[in-house]
Amino acid sequence: MDLNLKGKTVVITGGATGMGFETASLFGAEGCSLAICGRRQAVLDEAGRKLEEQGYPVLCQRADVTDPVQVEAFADAVMDRFGKIDVWINNAGMPVHKGMMEIGAEEWRQLIDTNLSSVFYGCKAAAGRMKGRGGVILNAGSFQSFFPAAGSGPYGAAKAGVCSLTRSFAGEFASMGIRVLTYIPGVIETPMAKVDNWMVETKQQDNIPLPRLGTPSDIANALVFLASDRAGYINGVNIEITGGKFCVQNPRYSWE
Repeated sequence: MDLNLKGKTVVITGGATGMGFETASLFGAEGCSLAICGRRQAVLDEAGRKLEEQGYPVLCQRADVTDPVQVEAFADAVMDRFGKIDVWINNAGMPVHKGMMEIGAEEWRQLIDTNLSSVFYGCKAAAGRMKGRGGVILNAGSFQSFFPAAGSGPYGAAKAGVCSLTRSFAGEFASMGIRVLTYIPGVIETPMAKVDNWMVETKQQDNIPLPRLGTPSDIANALVFLASDRAGYINGVNIEITGGKFCVQNPRYSWE
């Protein structure tokens, strides 16, 4: 299937590692120009080297997505380099595994800024450059957006906010030809998710009808499709990429 993405410019925040990097690689394979940002220069440099070795045009710029000035500067740099922005993916985020009474005010601000405020800034930066041309904005949600977990409540609250922002932005940006979606990754085997071996300890695979955990490629494949014209009538909704996590009360039924 030709997704007609060749020549598009794709921006991915937090695009140097994990799902972000895998997504950048796949868009590059589709013939897209790439722009990624992050806070760690050495990691960005390594990601940029790998993408360039694959023959993909890429801009790597250090930017803190919690700072709207830096987000706007990054968007300006993308325009200077490629002349347009067609797809913007708000992928950057951070988890905090602490109980409600253990989260301090500064940690709360950092978590909300990284997971929620950054999406607000990114959507506005993207729309300002897409106006008159149209485009697609994809925001990283979480299964905790609508099924929070004890021990990481503020993270779930932030991700629930992302889903709400997505719907509001989709409504407001429609006349500009901009689609806005939230994607909901399931339990994905990334370095961040493997912290403290929580996937194994909590037996996450038992909640998934498909007999495996997800991979960054599972997310990347879905995002490439959602960014294409083939998904042109999908807008303002949450797209679960979870292997059917908790789609039924007894997800192991067919394996028993």
